[in-house]
Amino acid sequence: MLAREARQLMERRIALLLLLLLVWLSNGAQLLVKTEEAAPTPMETREKQALYSVIQSFVGGSWNGSVLYPDPCGWTPIQGVSCDLFKGVWYVTSLSIGPVLDNSLQCAPDANFTPTLFELTHLKSLSFYNCFSLNTRPATTIPSSGWDTFAVTLETLEFRSNPGLTGPLPAGLGMVKSLKSLVFVGNGLSGEIPFEIGHLVNLRRLVFSTSGLTGSIPTSIGGLTSLLKLDLSHNLLQGNLPTELGNLKTLNLMDLRNNSFTGGLIPSMQSMVSLQDLLLSNNPLLGGTLTTIGWSNMVNLTTLDLSSTGLTGSIPDSLLDLKSLRCLALDNNHLSGNVPQNLATMPNLSALYINGNNFTGKLGFSQDFYEKLGRRFASWNNPSLCYSATEISEGHDGPVGVQKCTGDKEANIGLRNKVDRSGPDVNSSLLVSFGIPGNRVGGFWWLVLAQELVATFILVMVL
Repeated sequence: MLAREARQLMERRIALLLLLLLVWLSNGAQLLVKTEEAAPTPMETREKQALYSVIQSFVGGSWNGSVLYPDPCGWTPIQGVSCDLFKGVWYVTSLSIGPVLDNSLQCAPDANFTPTLFELTHLKSLSFYNCFSLNTRPATTIPSSGWDTFAVTLETLEFRSNPGLTGPLPAGLGMVKSLKSLVFVGNGLSGEIPFEIGHLVNLRRLVFSTSGLTGSIPTSIGGLTSLLKLDLSHNLLQGNLPTELGNLKTLNLMDLRNNSFTGGLIPSMQSMVSLQDLLLSNNPLLGGTLTTIGWSNMVNLTTLDLSSTGLTGSIPDSLLDLKSLRCLALDNNHLSGNVPQNLATMPNLSALYINGNNFTGKLGFSQDFYEKLGRRFASWNNPSLCYSATEISEGHDGPVGVQKCTGDKEANIGLRNKVDRSGPDVNSSLLVSFGIPGNRVGGFWWLVLAQELVATFILVMVL
């Protein structure tokens, strides 16, 4: 009897334990499901495959991303690839191709674009550095279509040092309205700047430098009213500077060096009130005069480089209103007239280049000014220009390559006369009788005079 009751009790306990075990397993399974639901999906398969395909098109077919980097946005990151979470899912937001770092993705000789690039619809930054070389076969061109895919996401697009990247700039770039920085430097492009570039109203930086571009600057560039930097240097651009440049009131730097612009400086430039650096050198066909612009409006200007631009006329007084100016380069032009002496009063001027012009008259700068600027002052190759010797102290040379003005008296002589004022009247007939010019009396000549007097006295005594 007792044995049977004990067995029944044991069975009840086992049943209770089984029930508790089932409850625990059920709750654990639900918790596991909830945890899995809450955890972010590592990356969509389509996004991952698109990334692998894009990288492979640039670095070569032997690159096996799925084996090397099974989780590119997680525990197996790829150098040059960045990701962000959108609604719990990883997407590629930045892609940089080229040897920026030792372990960066480097392009193969057959590097090329694949349409799969435009499937990475969350890209914010896309850059290529030293990817397309002259050995790239076949020659690579920028895709002409597909850019509208990035219309609201892409903020930075850069192509640097890609001499094997040929063909024109695609007009479709003008559809990427979200762009803030568009940079093309050192590429092998050709053709004109697309008019559609002027549609990029959010652009802060526009750089098309050393890229073989031709034609003129499109008037649509005046629509880039948020632009801070404009660099179109070292191309084959020509034609007049567009009046619409004056609309760029937030622009800090405008670099148009080494092109073939014509038509001179334009009056609307004086509206570019935020401009700090204006660089136009080596545009030998530009021509015009400095009086075209009301320089006093450009109060923030620190660098003005107009060397080798074919300028004529004189230096206007309005340039003296540029109190922030540090560097003024007007060399190798056809400027004439006098060099304003008040240039030396400009408080921040530390470099002045006026060599290679037709300036005339006298340089009235002080020795302190020449010493302050040192090698950052150049005035040679102005055949009719001379310097004032009265401004140069003993032991110091005048400006290099400039002759001393005829008839000027040495400043160091005047200094000696001031030192030796304790001597007799410089017009003394006694001094003149010894053949000593009255206006050249100094300590040295008093020594000569004393020697002559002693010699004369001894000769008289002997005779």
